[in-house]
Amino acid sequence: MLTMTNTPNHTGVKISGDYFDLDELNQAFYYVIGDENKYYDYAGARTRILGISYELRHAAQGDRNVESVFNGLHDHMKKQHSFIAPDKNIYFSTEVLWPEVLYAAIALKDFVRLHREDAKFPDWDVHLHVIARFQSLVLDCLHGQVPEEEYQQILKAFQQAVPGEEYAIQYIDFLNIKYIDMPKKQREKSLGVIALKIAMQDKDYVAFRNQVLAAATPNKVPIHEIRLQTEYPEEIEW
Repeated sequence: MLTMTNTPNHTGVKISGDYFDLDELNQAFYYVIGDENKYYDYAGARTRILGISYELRHAAQGDRNVESVFNGLHDHMKKQHSFIAPDKNIYFSTEVLWPEVLYAAIALKDFVRLHREDAKFPDWDVHLHVIARFQSLVLDCLHGQVPEEEYQQILKAFQQAVPGEEYAIQYIDFLNIKYIDMPKKQREKSLGVIALKIAMQDKDYVAFRNQVLAAATPNKVPIHEIRLQTEYPEEIEW
């Protein structure tokens, strides 16, 4: 079963599951975002989701974290059915920064909406249900990290959020790096604010996007191709 937990230093979330859980989520991502030419105005959002997909794929291959998890098989059950079997399953996991996974949860709303417009029977599409569970897990994990009143505001903001075309994805890099640089205590206090900023596209985002557009306009470069002039740290204390 796919699970999501806060990392010890509140830097991000740990997405865990067996091989099939992670592969199922990965396949659902690819299914709803389509190929690179299908939703060109959402190319930036597609790139961010592919970044998480990359981590999931490597986690499922055992390149990230590997752990054993109790599978519910008790000694009594083994004796009852007269068989020998391990009482633990192998789970794989990977970490994703909080701003990144919060943005993905919202950005997927656009891709789900676009997909539903083309699908004949979207309510019965198993991939859409996998995406919905991922989005719910993100918010459920966030629920335990912020005060209840703030969480209700975040739920409302996420419900109303419409990322739209040509989102300035560099803003997520900006928030990621800013969040990494915070002390643990500050991350705990700032997480709810960051969630709201991503969902509501406040004045800070609008000003940031205008700067990106100003950089993209002279050479007619697509907004998602403008690079933020900063680097991620080589090691992240999750």
